[in-house]
Amino acid sequence: MNDSSRVAVAERAAEAGGAVALDAFRDGIAVETKGGKTDVVTQADRDAQARVVEVIREEYPDDAIVGEEDEELKDVPDEGAAWVIDPIDGTNNYVRNLRVWATAVAAVVDGEPVAAAVVLPAMEDSYVAGDGQTERNGVPVSVSDDDDPETCAVTPTYWWDFDSRDQYAAAGREIVSRFGDMRRFGSAQAVLAFVADGALDGALTNLVANPWDTVAGAHLIRQAGGEVTDVHGDHWRHDSRGLVASNGAVHEHVLSATRGIDGLDD
Repeated sequence: MNDSSRVAVAERAAEAGGAVALDAFRDGIAVETKGGKTDVVTQADRDAQARVVEVIREEYPDDAIVGEEDEELKDVPDEGAAWVIDPIDGTNNYVRNLRVWATAVAAVVDGEPVAAAVVLPAMEDSYVAGDGQTERNGVPVSVSDDDDPETCAVTPTYWWDFDSRDQYAAAGREIVSRFGDMRRFGSAQAVLAFVADGALDGALTNLVANPWDTVAGAHLIRQAGGEVTDVHGDHWRHDSRGLVASNGAVHEHVLSATRGIDGLDD
């Protein structure tokens, strides 16, 4: 398996899918709901995913594909090669005409990412990572070097449903009591890309995150010199409970904040 080829395909697929989504952005596209009032989907999501899959299939016709929309797999295989894709991560932003949304593509082998691309078409930024380096628009980037939590900006990565708003409130309380400031962007993949390039110092959730929302961005952070663990501080995988991402220098602080959501001991 050629990892450099997978990096190129991930980038090409994400760019192609992102272009499809961008073409329909702010164009009055109809909005549907899936599992809840805020779980929205558009035809652009489906069209962008179809384009991503088409590009991948041109080079890797037999690989498994895990994707948010339609009939793609919903779980990452533990063995073999697979692709994890999200055509529009941040669809709620997309339908509100906000520019913070991403098309994400990751290649995994035996459950671990080897290549990733997170493209933010409306912001004209493209993040790509293979082995040992993350680039934004072709220029190498790295996580921040800030080691003072009181000057750091941290974000709750995920949205908590209406029956878990106590955890949402706890996440905000943990962040604002420990760090300099809090951000909330509404796109997990965008947020993880921002950690990778040093715009944010950390991101967290105590939930089991969907792989299409996280795998690509987690790979960007690791290749940019950052750290990604589960809520226990162990190596993060696509099926881990919690996702704690940081520049590494303040990781223990971000981890403590995440554990505080559930009232766990530090």
